[in-house]
Amino acid sequence: METITLVLVMLIAVIISSTLVRMLPFPLPLPLLQIALGAAIGMVSGWRLELDPEVFFLIFLPPLLFLDGWRIPKEGLLRDKEMILALALGLVIFTVVGVGYFIHLLIPSMPMPVAFALAAVISPTDPVAVSAIAKRVPIPKRLMHVLEGESLLNDASGLVCLRFAIAATLTGTFSASEAAINFVQLALGGIAIGVAVTWGITRLKEWTSRRFGEETGAQILISLLIPFLAYLAAEHLHCSGILAAVAAGISMSYTELSGRALAVTRVRRTAVWDVLQFALNGMIFVLLGEQLPGIIAGASQVVRETGYHEPIWLVLYIVVINLALGALRFAWVWLSIRFTLYRRRAEAPRSLWRVAATTSVAGARGAITLAGVLTLPLVMNDGTPFPARDLAILLAAGVIIMSLVVASVFMPILLKNGLDLPAEPEHQSEMDRARDIAARAAIRAIEKATHDMSEGRPDADRYIEAAGRISDLYRYRIDNRAKPDEDEDRQNAAKTEEIERQLRLAGLRAERDELFRMVRRKRLEEEVARKLIREIDLMEAQQSG
Repeated sequence: METITLVLVMLIAVIISSTLVRMLPFPLPLPLLQIALGAAIGMVSGWRLELDPEVFFLIFLPPLLFLDGWRIPKEGLLRDKEMILALALGLVIFTVVGVGYFIHLLIPSMPMPVAFALAAVISPTDPVAVSAIAKRVPIPKRLMHVLEGESLLNDASGLVCLRFAIAATLTGTFSASEAAINFVQLALGGIAIGVAVTWGITRLKEWTSRRFGEETGAQILISLLIPFLAYLAAEHLHCSGILAAVAAGISMSYTELSGRALAVTRVRRTAVWDVLQFALNGMIFVLLGEQLPGIIAGASQVVRETGYHEPIWLVLYIVVINLALGALRFAWVWLSIRFTLYRRRAEAPRSLWRVAATTSVAGARGAITLAGVLTLPLVMNDGTPFPARDLAILLAAGVIIMSLVVASVFMPILLKNGLDLPAEPEHQSEMDRARDIAARAAIRAIEKATHDMSEGRPDADRYIEAAGRISDLYRYRIDNRAKPDEDEDRQNAAKTEEIERQLRLAGLRAERDELFRMVRRKRLEEEVARKLIREIDLMEAQQSG
């Protein structure tokens, strides 16, 4: 009962934090406020939420990684794939090896495998935290897409490296060649399982919906279960559950292009997933704060037992590790940009150092780092405590907090005068063109629906009149690039209003189908289509209600 009460209190803290961050007269990153509230709960209540690491991993990571893969713009990933892969794979390995050795030299009492585990878990970045920090100084879209793509992939690569480091700690053995082979097997197996689970469930769901109708609540529940099923299936088959969740999310974005789900399902599902993402991200940071008092006490005891330093050195460890992470990231980003420009025979930005510095500072750590470090085993295979676990958790928590503070201070300074980056493709003209094409498709569908509905009826003129008004709205959009005013066509007669409603629905569905076809044929970017389809879904949900 106490655990349930604590979880409810922590959820209330998430709600309070979202209100307080808007009330404060100065900008403060939401994650920092949530950590502070969690620490207050831990100190005042004396409660401690104890979760088995595997259970914690299962609850938090699959849905967050799945949602990242589902929603991230795929065009941005492909456009800057070289830079994203360099950061998500090359930088992670560079960080694990470089920072892992550095941590072991800095803290000899921490075994080498544990140091590598800590380096692996602090390698993933968190764009959610960065976007919260930079709300008042917008990050260029090109850079944000790179950071989102890096985060999506380095979550998987960093946590897979963590898995190998934990295994080396438990068994006392490690083989680089065997690890490389296992990594490929884990990765390929996890990706294949994630794709297969999403594809299979989606096909079964579509077949059931066609034959027996669609239940919105069931469809939403299915989408919530997919990441857990993919993760558990991959882990059962000794593959990467992390990559399975990511692959399942990416597959979900492509299966959705069929456009077969009801509009009300998409609207309600989006709302449910938004709430889940908000709750899980907030809970992780509140949980970090709640665990901090116990973590600090345990880590201080570990340092005292080693006889090397006083507990005050823990702060210095955190600062030095952050400096090492920042230096390695800056060097890697600068070299990666230089190498990419050399391959493309392009000119370097006028302020290359500022681009590299902004990308480095933007590498704040967050939910994934905390979720990963809390999965360190409590005991070894022989029953003895896992070495330096509390110290590793404290250092990871310190890295999260300091990276958020550094980003909140320096991001606005570095972005104040903008960055000399290649421009993103202009979406406004593409959106106007897509609206025109979709509107013409709607007019054709309304004309066909009018013919089918009015044929042989004595009141056919009523249908023709209503169709003319609805079509005029679409023609107005084509001529003036403006959205129609739905209230403009409200009629007093109930029957005429019902006819117009049906014709509007026919037009909206035709618009959406055309947008889905354009995306499938690569004639429209997914990010633009998602915005337009959401507009249509909201209008259709209003009409259906």
